[in-house]
Amino acid sequence: MTNQTQTSFPSVDQNSDYIEAALFYTSDLKKRCLSFHGKEGMVIYLESLTDTDLIERNVIVPFSRNQDKDLPELFTTLSFSLETELNQGIQGLLEGSCLYFLEGTSEFYVLFTPAKYERSISEPENEGVIRGPHNGFIEQMKVNLYLIRKQIASPNLIVRYFTLGKFAPKQVGMVYMENIAKPELIKIVESRIKKISLDWVITTGFIQELTEDNSFSIFPQLINTERPDHTSSYLLDGYVALLLDGDPTALILPASFFSFYQTPDDYNNRWMIASFVRFIRLIGFVTAFQLPALYIATVSFHSNVLPLQLFFSIQGLLTRVPFPPLIEAMLLELIFELLREAGLRLPNRVGQTIGIVGGLVIGDAIVKAGLVSYSMIIVVALTAIASFLIPSNEMSSAIRFMRFPLMIAASLFGYIGISFGLTLIFIHLCKLESFGQPYLRPLSPLNFQGLKDTFVRFPIWSIRKSTSNPKTNK
Repeated sequence: MTNQTQTSFPSVDQNSDYIEAALFYTSDLKKRCLSFHGKEGMVIYLESLTDTDLIERNVIVPFSRNQDKDLPELFTTLSFSLETELNQGIQGLLEGSCLYFLEGTSEFYVLFTPAKYERSISEPENEGVIRGPHNGFIEQMKVNLYLIRKQIASPNLIVRYFTLGKFAPKQVGMVYMENIAKPELIKIVESRIKKISLDWVITTGFIQELTEDNSFSIFPQLINTERPDHTSSYLLDGYVALLLDGDPTALILPASFFSFYQTPDDYNNRWMIASFVRFIRLIGFVTAFQLPALYIATVSFHSNVLPLQLFFSIQGLLTRVPFPPLIEAMLLELIFELLREAGLRLPNRVGQTIGIVGGLVIGDAIVKAGLVSYSMIIVVALTAIASFLIPSNEMSSAIRFMRFPLMIAASLFGYIGISFGLTLIFIHLCKLESFGQPYLRPLSPLNFQGLKDTFVRFPIWSIRKSTSNPKTNK
């Protein structure tokens, strides 16, 4: 579609020809002649985007029965607007409206008749709910905003719209609480969204990558969620949410490292139980991240730290394996990643079968073949289970990726290599920011009030002492 403005022609045929050419004579563009008061008229719409029954019932039938009325009175059952720019009309066609042109007039009607193929509101499959609202976002941004407003019935909940994409425009909604979110944070978000210059934006992944502070970091810097209650709780803590029409995922910012280990279920349990579960998740993070590297370093360089019986047991297993521990670990991790990807791409039932077959049959077969040891099977299995404890899929992927360089460092330098690798990662995390906020907050810089809701969860009355002040140290 050309960006040059073009006012409508007095001739219906000229308008029709212009629109057909602008849409490259697409086959789903439909035209229907509807004369009014003896003048030639025409309805134009995209069959794939409009509700044709609605057009038949509320546009075409009134023309045949109410020729004695004025033209606007025929469309009283529809939302409509009068336009003079044909490009505005074409944009209306792409949004599901139909256009009505009347011979000899300089204006035309844009009638709101979009088709609605919405899936029902259901619990998101990626984020299980134990206790709380069992609903999730869908692909319609208006429905998602409705779900948020049902959670936060406040006039301070603000929505700002932006349009991204030159060739395929899409609407982005920025949501925040006027009296809680920091104004400087809102300005930063607005500025970064306005700087996005792409021909098209299909998913929120584009927005995430183009607005985050460090594109070369492996750590996610925005939180993804499909849960309205999760989004609402962050909004009430002063965060900002981004919604994209056509995508069921909300982006929440700024993110901190510890926010990826928190879930809304933490606040539905007794605080002691929630603290225990959250602590287990952090132990899972350490296990998923370091266990293979610690095993490799121990059996390769520091076997003297093992109890004597355990040392002889592991050495007995390793003597039957022709590869060093690093190759063993790499082989099993690669098989695990293959099974995981296969399970994701296949239908659910087939994917579960692949997981069982891979875990039991292949695992047992490669041990009997002498390619890996039982001890390495145990290490990789514990690592895989620990990685599933991480609520965020993006953080889980980052942890899985970082295991590999840490295993290489462990196989080369033992515990010293692991210490060096962890130091580099910690320095990177200390330097990383998310929309101007430190990524390791409230640990760095240290904030004792924020620590009450980080490693463990203190009672809510202790965390929310001052609910009227902006809080961005979650």
